[in-house]
Amino acid sequence: MNNRLRSIKLLITMLILIVLNIQPVYGGVINMDINGNAAETVEILVLLTVVSLIPSILIMMTAFTRIIIVLSFLKNALGLQQTPPNQVLIGIALFLTLFVMSPVIEEINTQAYEPYKNEEITQEEFFEKASQPIKIWMLKQTGNSELKMFVDMSNNQEIKDAESVDELPLTLIIPSFITSELKRAFIIGFLLYIPFLIIDMIVSSVLMSMGMMMLPPVMISMPFKILLFVVVDGWSLLFKTLVTTFNF
Repeated sequence: MNNRLRSIKLLITMLILIVLNIQPVYGGVINMDINGNAAETVEILVLLTVVSLIPSILIMMTAFTRIIIVLSFLKNALGLQQTPPNQVLIGIALFLTLFVMSPVIEEINTQAYEPYKNEEITQEEFFEKASQPIKIWMLKQTGNSELKMFVDMSNNQEIKDAESVDELPLTLIIPSFITSELKRAFIIGFLLYIPFLIIDMIVSSVLMSMGMMMLPPVMISMPFKILLFVVVDGWSLLFKTLVTTFNF
């Protein structure tokens, strides 16, 4: 288990390096030596970078955005203020993200990280092989309209003349991917709201017909919404639906 967690941390580090495109760091630009070991110095710098940029990497390049937004929509649709806590929702989103992204992580580990660790490929080959799986995965989730919008807004003629989407840089794919994720998350959130909104309307109509206009409908409708969610096994249904919305 510890080896797997260590591999995940190392792979996240490599994703950060790919995004920042700082290949020269390992290519010999840094020549300083602290206590006779420059490798340890570079490792410390990389770890500091990881700590500061992990939230951005999770949001920009993984399934985390769609999942956490949908969970937030569900919480608001149920009318719950403090339950489940935000920390629990973030934890659920993190582990669902690891589940969704596990094929990509395994591919990066097999095709890029392991050969590079065994000194079978060069640094340039490592970055090329490591960036391809995450780029392909993001392109599968990105809508054509969002991708075309950012290509049209780009001032780079080489990007506009690219013959295939595989030639597009990550600096263009990432914002296109985020835009598509926000669009899909809001669509799923809207669909989640509909059954709970119907319950609110029914409860409100019943209370008005009974002349109980001073009683807040939310107080009466919330137990019914929770009951509906539990009866249909809402958590399992939601998680299954979320995972299947991603293109593998």
